[in-house]
Amino acid sequence: MKNEKSYYLDYQATTPLDLNVLEQMSPYFADSFGNPHSADHARGWKAAQSVELAALRIAALLGADSNEIIFTSGATEANNLALLGLARRASGGKRRRILLSAIEHKCVLATGRAIQKELGFQIETLKVDASGRVDLDHFAELIGDDVLAVSVVAVNNEIGTIQDVEAIGKIAHSFGTVFHCDGAQAPCAMDISGLVEHADMVSLSGHKMYGPMGVGALYIRHDLQNAIEPLIYGGGQQDNLRSGTLPTPLCVGMGAAAALLDGENSQSERARLTRLRDRFVQKLTALPQTIILNGPPSGAMRHPGNANVRFEGYSAQDILGALQPHIAASSGAACTSGIPEPSHVLRAIGLTNDEADASIRFSLGRGTSEKDVDEAAALIGDALNEFENEHALHIA
Repeated sequence: MKNEKSYYLDYQATTPLDLNVLEQMSPYFADSFGNPHSADHARGWKAAQSVELAALRIAALLGADSNEIIFTSGATEANNLALLGLARRASGGKRRRILLSAIEHKCVLATGRAIQKELGFQIETLKVDASGRVDLDHFAELIGDDVLAVSVVAVNNEIGTIQDVEAIGKIAHSFGTVFHCDGAQAPCAMDISGLVEHADMVSLSGHKMYGPMGVGALYIRHDLQNAIEPLIYGGGQQDNLRSGTLPTPLCVGMGAAAALLDGENSQSERARLTRLRDRFVQKLTALPQTIILNGPPSGAMRHPGNANVRFEGYSAQDILGALQPHIAASSGAACTSGIPEPSHVLRAIGLTNDEADASIRFSLGRGTSEKDVDEAAALIGDALNEFENEHALHIA
């Protein structure tokens, strides 16, 4: 390949740390190093104030109160705390069923299996349609007064489906069921300022929103907090919901990232990404090979930066290998890399194993330009042509 530039198209795996966020974090690594739980001196007070400001910023992004924000190590821990913590505290009650959508992140599905094994709850799967949206009729059939919780990802990490969280919340709450929402991908995909009007718990991740890795948060509605059993015990920090010394720089960074997303530029950035994503998909589908967009059509139902594309008759791993080191993209979720099985998300929306194995997730972000998508599409076209030429030589 002639083009030596590298194109990062894997923003849903992780976003780069925003330089403004890094600048706000930097003092807390060396100068303002106080323990935020040290209540007897000024350094501790200053660190505590910084963590509180970060919680306020995250709460503002969601439309919540700061004391409803629990810092975690990431969305995986937040999802575990939400579901496992709720189930452990409710294990002696009459509600013994939990509903999970078929396209949940692996950490949610794994938590469900752990709850079933450890506590004996019945874990059931909500069907989704070909776009990845929860089948609301099926949901209405499954739910009942014995359902403790339902967990549905706000924005899918593989195919970018944006769920109707309002409708899901209404159905869940009509039966007194707790609605947990994995919102890790949501901040860059949609306006989440009203998310907590519909969901009782929401998980977030710092490194999915241009903040640092290693930090996340769980929103827990005020009156639900007593219903959550902590996963980590110790000094009783964060109202006994998650013990341990908070990493001040990381909390500050996540708060700073939330503040940047809570501005007027977010809507225009989502519109820009939608145009770029559609341009990229159009260029790919115009290639002579059979190339199909998986999941929802472009529009309001899809993450603006997501393009999960199927290359009929090809192996996604072969294509990604041929594109190295020029294009960074994923054949599935980053946290399931190395697992030799087809994507459960793509299988849930009706794809065969071969079709799933031929699919690549490209995800665009703040650093992606029109030139980037044009040149990346051209590189992909070159790679596919090389495969065809090699195949023709082999036959000859």
